[in-house]
Amino acid sequence: QGDICEPDFIKQLFETEKIDIVLHFAAQTHVDLSFWHALEFTYVNVYGTNVLVAAAHEANVEKFVYVSTDEVYGGSTGEEFDESSPKRPTNPYASSKAAAECFVQSYWERYQFPVVITRSSNVYGPHQYPEKVIPKFISLLQQNRKCCIHGSGLQRRNFLYATDVVEAFLTVLKEGKPGEIYNIGTNFEMSIAQLAKELIHLIKKTSSESEMEHWMDYVKDRPTNDLRYPMNSEKMHSLGWRPKVPWKEGIKKTIEWYKENFHNWKNLEKALEPFPVTEPFAELGGP
Repeated sequence: QGDICEPDFIKQLFETEKIDIVLHFAAQTHVDLSFWHALEFTYVNVYGTNVLVAAAHEANVEKFVYVSTDEVYGGSTGEEFDESSPKRPTNPYASSKAAAECFVQSYWERYQFPVVITRSSNVYGPHQYPEKVIPKFISLLQQNRKCCIHGSGLQRRNFLYATDVVEAFLTVLKEGKPGEIYNIGTNFEMSIAQLAKELIHLIKKTSSESEMEHWMDYVKDRPTNDLRYPMNSEKMHSLGWRPKVPWKEGIKKTIEWYKENFHNWKNLEKALEPFPVTEPFAELGGP
């Protein structure tokens, strides 16, 4: 184990291990937190990626897959994003991922180093840390606490089950062409308010609108909150991948897992707050 922001460690890793493929998932990813700790997100997501791609290039790895996000496109109410759509990120997290993409892509442009970039919809499923919306709502409801909904709750998100995303990465590893970008998306879309109602219905066994409202707590919105990230994933479909797990099946498995395993997480209470509660990050560099 180590830190992608430590060049000596990363260099040693590539020198001592026979690494032929890199899947780069490591990142700071909490959007709310990124507004308060933008510098930390820039450091980890941009500088860390630069360290990793440089070391991988030096080691002549066969393929370097950079895992990005649909959020680099910014929000849209109608337009569907394909891989050539411009990047218009609206929060520090998405901005750092977009900047890191540029560093990765430059290694293809300059060296023909075989990089591939993926942009995925929201992922859900067992084992996800409870700061993310689905496990957070499940965990709150299982403790008889209300779902905390930012702003209007009308923001819509596309949700992909974890095993479908795994299949997408395996497809990219096998079939993905160097220098290309691939959207890993789904047509399944739901507003955050509707998501809360769905989970309340499944966990609290109620369909009563007034009872559902009882379990929903509307809090102030984050500084910017994109309404939708609609993506066109035809390019991935052409490689033979499509999402397979229906929402009803995926969410049932997810709820069951948290019922049995929630207590195993550390720092649970911090993860379940409406907004992130964290220790201040250490200052980066300087005296």
